[in-house]
Amino acid sequence: MEQSTSFAAPPGVHVAIIMDGNGRWANARGRARAAGHLAGVKSVREIVRAASSLGVGTLTLYAFSADNWRRPTGEVSTLLRLFRSSLAEEIEQCVLNGVRLSIIGRRDRLPQALVRAVEQAEATTAGGRKLWLRIAIDYSSRDAILCAAARLAASGAEVPPTREEFGQLLCAVHHSDPAPDVDLLIRTGGEQRLSDFLLWECAYAELYFTPRFWPEFDAGELARAVNEFQHRERRFGGLAAAG
Repeated sequence: MEQSTSFAAPPGVHVAIIMDGNGRWANARGRARAAGHLAGVKSVREIVRAASSLGVGTLTLYAFSADNWRRPTGEVSTLLRLFRSSLAEEIEQCVLNGVRLSIIGRRDRLPQALVRAVEQAEATTAGGRKLWLRIAIDYSSRDAILCAAARLAASGAEVPPTREEFGQLLCAVHHSDPAPDVDLLIRTGGEQRLSDFLLWECAYAELYFTPRFWPEFDAGELARAVNEFQHRERRFGGLAAAG
């Protein structure tokens, strides 16, 4: 089995966000889809800066799924360039604000220049302990689960893993230290599905869907989502607390 590292996620809620609606936001304004992706980067900056003050310790953002390779080549190229430039631009702010940045997902299909930018950003921000920001790029939860299962089978382990051990193995597939389960999953853009995102980690996540497109999702919207989460009763398969 893979061994966990000494890194511990900052205390607080683990919020995962499916950032949906950039293209539709742009189309509604008669603009190119690339303009929507650029506007979406601004929302990322605002949400990251607001997260810690709202009690968020780990923030995982779904930026590019394994299935997004099916999109037009021009749009994919634009997204990958935007990822690379954003990493370079945000490293200094991450360090200043105590944000540790990790990229989860496959790396073998990414341009080498982007992989190098990812590795540099991760190394430079490794000391951050205020917020753990995880960005999913070329990510598929089902593929990762299959890969983790294959690694387990190849290891010849005679004893079945515990949930915690398998979760650690799954994180290793993601190129990530072990992360806490997701507490709150937010999806913007009006759709109400998981889209192959953190399926294992969202086993008991509270779900929050908003019709707002991602470029419209600001710190106030995040505060509303977290506030609603804090008022939900989480039973994890048990019974409600006695009144």
